[in-house]
Amino acid sequence: METSTNALGPVDYDTAQHAGYARGRALSAAAIQHYMQVFADRLPSRRPLVGVDLGAGVGRFTPALAETFGGPVYGVEPSGRMRAVAEAEATHPRVRYLAGEGARMPLPDAQADFLLMFLSFHHFPDQRAAVTEIARVVKPGGRVLLRSTFKERVPNHWWRAYFPRSQAVEEAMFPSVAEARALFEAGGFTTVELVEQEIPFEGDLAEAVARLKLRAVSVFEHMTEAELQEGFEALDAALAAGTLEPRPTTGDVLVFSRASGAFG
Repeated sequence: METSTNALGPVDYDTAQHAGYARGRALSAAAIQHYMQVFADRLPSRRPLVGVDLGAGVGRFTPALAETFGGPVYGVEPSGRMRAVAEAEATHPRVRYLAGEGARMPLPDAQADFLLMFLSFHHFPDQRAAVTEIARVVKPGGRVLLRSTFKERVPNHWWRAYFPRSQAVEEAMFPSVAEARALFEAGGFTTVELVEQEIPFEGDLAEAVARLKLRAVSVFEHMTEAELQEGFEALDAALAAGTLEPRPTTGDVLVFSRASGAFG
């Protein structure tokens, strides 16, 4: 029996999302480095560390993980078109991109010192099976870094007010902290901590609006075309009037430890 905390249907990244995802969800070098430091603070100081970027998408983080932690790092991604972008644009000598998904990773047992899921876990159709597979792949004592939105902690994005139903969509899409903890703790993990971050707004507002129009945000896949058009028109009007205001947002990382065993 499949289990998922996502009450909505799957997002097909092979149909449209792959085309503009790399630009639409691009992060600055400083933002990438910030995340690497957050992760490094939760991982051992020894190098190299073998990593898995599960739901790697277009490889936004995979090369940086290899560079920071030594690698190899395996970017596991079910979407062939997303994976093709990663293979073309996010290469690194210690990175390999593999076809696979949460419940089926083409990796041997106890392969990884750490596993990252960056805004990917909510897409897994069978989350319980994925946790079992993650437990197989991560070494005893290894760490899982779950970067996710949680339904009771949906961030107030700078664009949120222009797409009012997006709040309810995200609440249906993402697990609660308690649901995520229950899944992983039932699968042999211990919760280490919930890392709460403030994420500053970066760059130019006009560029941010242009990138948002690429629709590389999965919540938009669950909204109507009329809702999206109304929201983008209102954004354009606010930008032209000078009333569109940037604001920082928040982002959470749940950290888990795999069963017992030395780590460090």
